[in-house]
Amino acid sequence: MPTLPSCSESEDTVIARTRSWLETAVIGLNLCPFAKAVHVREQIGYRVSRATGTTELADELRNALRELAAADAAKLDTVLLIHPHVLGDFTDYNAFLAQADRIVRKLRLEGELQVASFHPDYQFADTDANDVDNATNRSPYPMLHLLRESSIQRAVASYPDPERIYARNIASLRKLGWTGWQTLADKWGPASKLASEPASARDARSENTE
Repeated sequence: MPTLPSCSESEDTVIARTRSWLETAVIGLNLCPFAKAVHVREQIGYRVSRATGTTELADELRNALRELAAADAAKLDTVLLIHPHVLGDFTDYNAFLAQADRIVRKLRLEGELQVASFHPDYQFADTDANDVDNATNRSPYPMLHLLRESSIQRAVASYPDPERIYARNIASLRKLGWTGWQTLADKWGPASKLASEPASARDARSENTE
């Protein structure tokens, strides 16, 4: 699987790589047509976790959710909680997402906030590890994307045919191919590169979390 960055990386480096991925892939390939506006307006909060275990990460997730819920959306619309030192294995990461959803419910923020998922080794159900389709959710580091439900609803309402976004993304990535994706990944570091081992040698991944 892709090698996660060294724990010695500074917070500034982690954020810089994440911003490069956002600008080059998410916005550059228009994988999320709603991302550019909040990026340009500097409404994205980048939070780098020092957690090395899931208990610490859960605590930081609670704090980040509370912060976002209390913030003025005009100043902080969404948060990327980046955790380079924990949940590097996608199977473990995928399992943690259920806990993340429980945390949202226990904080009584269901319907107000939600958590989306990105990982260097992301794999949808019923795909091979090396299917380029997985690149839609592959990122330089494991991260949890905290979103406002109201912002999602407004963005979807203003976008023509939002149900076609996923299909268009898959078509764009298949046209780009893994070679093209790896060329882009060089801009933000080794964590997002294609796994070199064949799909048959890799562990089976769990269900589609989207």
